[in-house]
Amino acid sequence: MPTYSVLVVDDEIDFMETLVNRLTRRKMEARGVPSGEAALALLNERTFDVILLDIKMPGAMDGMETLREIRQRHPLAQVILLTGHASLETSMEGMRLGAFDYLLKPVKFEDLLEKIGAALGKSQPVLP
Repeated sequence: MPTYSVLVVDDEIDFMETLVNRLTRRKMEARGVPSGEAALALLNERTFDVILLDIKMPGAMDGMETLREIRQRHPLAQVILLTGHASLETSMEGMRLGAFDYLLKPVKFEDLLEKIGAALGKSQPVLP
């Protein structure tokens, strides 16, 4: 069975660490970083099958700017946007920029697994 790699980019450290731990328990290789800048630095070193990207992050790079940079540098990356501050305008902008999908926080973990599976070209969740 293949091992999938997932990068979690979220400034909410507890949320990020919990998500990384839950993905790891499901036999995925998961890494977490707290900012867009850290994500881009890590993506310069290696690739990930799926990137879970928070839209609202403090600092110079919010999620939308990070998505723009990911698209330029890694056009084949599958990015799923996560946010607790949703708007139709933001989701449409993210999809226009090439995000695979968009989920609202708090996200049900099973729904997230389904989206990851879909991003990987699967019709079922990655693992039960």
